[in-house]
Amino acid sequence: MARERTRTRVNSKVDSLPEDIRARVDEMIIDTSNTYQEIADWVKEQGYEVSKSSVGRYAMRTTGATQRLIEAQKQTEALVNVIKKNPDVDYTDAGLMMLMDGLVKKLTVAEEEFDKMPLDKAGRLITAISRTKVYKDRVKHDMKKKVELAFQGMETELMAVIKSDPALAKELKSVLERAKEKMIQDD
Repeated sequence: MARERTRTRVNSKVDSLPEDIRARVDEMIIDTSNTYQEIADWVKEQGYEVSKSSVGRYAMRTTGATQRLIEAQKQTEALVNVIKKNPDVDYTDAGLMMLMDGLVKKLTVAEEEFDKMPLDKAGRLITAISRTKVYKDRVKHDMKKKVELAFQGMETELMAVIKSDPALAKELKSVLERAKEKMIQDD
């Protein structure tokens, strides 16, 4: 079975314009008062042939890429702010949520690509995400067990040392319980 060729690069007439003219086209696209026909006419005045539809396709492609970059930047800034405000927070959950959000967005607009994607590849992607979640939960559970064991050992040692003062022993046990709860509490 022959493998279908996939295009990885787009090479339009607008992309092949000189840098200064393409930069001006970018500025004109950002200014929504310019129509694609007006932009194509301006390019023609500069001595280059570009159709209105070429300008439109170029605008859709570059605007989409710019929008994705802006969105990624906003998500990253939000994640950094959460980490700055709460340095003890487990940011892997936020990262996984951002990844899932990106995949869901990709799925909603990728009907053609999804139709072409082999079912086993889609299954592997879902499995990989599921494994990451299971692994994260397992690490968290193991960490809770280790914290509990460490505090039990510390409590036993300290209690042996301070048995001569029952009030102090009771207060220390209370402090250790509060510390243990803070260490293993779910965020």
